Amino acid sequence: MLYKEFFSALAIVLTIALFLPYIRSIRAGDLKPHVFSWIIWGLGTFIVFLAQLAGHGGVGAWPIGISGLITLYIAWLAYQHRGDTVISGSDWLFLTIALSALPLWLATTDPVWAVTVLTLADLFGFGPTIRRAYHSPHQESLLFFALGSLRNLFVIIALEHYSMTTALFPAAVGIACLLLSLMLVLRRQSIPAQLNHAQLRPESDAHK
Repeated sequence: MLYKEFFSALAIVLTIALFLPYIRSIRAGDLKPHVFSWIIWGLGTFIVFLAQLAGHGGVGAWPIGISGLITLYIAWLAYQHRGDTVISGSDWLFLTIALSALPLWLATTDPVWAVTVLTLADLFGFGPTIRRAYHSPHQESLLFFALGSLRNLFVIIALEHYSMTTALFPAAVGIACLLLSLMLVLRRQSIPAQLNHAQLRPESDAHK
């Protein structure tokens, strides 16, 4: 089972490698992520980590746990740097769904229900980011989401036990990251970077 540990370590290294440039870009003001997306992703990812441990995911669960902690830190950075501060009713709905997962798990004593709810909430959490990335594709990191899809593939390989509880979340998020990456590629081809930044400047100033 050493190859499981290898892919888990590889997923952890890739997690840190893909998050560090993203964090630096936020601090530099080059990226302005949607704070609600990252709150939803952070809470959901960490609770899924706990569920994967309960479902005997083993070393394959550790990259998810580390990712959850870093994601919560990015949510805090997004709030501090005031990225996309337009909060819609659907954003509040997705956050409520994410917060409901842990009580659901405790009520049913079955982690698969919590993972299912959190996977759906996490996918819905892509909504605000997709909306922003579609209109402002140069304000999101293509490399981050492309590597995110690869990282989740490594997580799946590293799992010690395969079930809905352990595999659903990384598989669904990996596919979502891949699709978002493809959308960014297509939108960047249709919107020049200079035009994109010019269109964003008045909106960004209005949020400050």
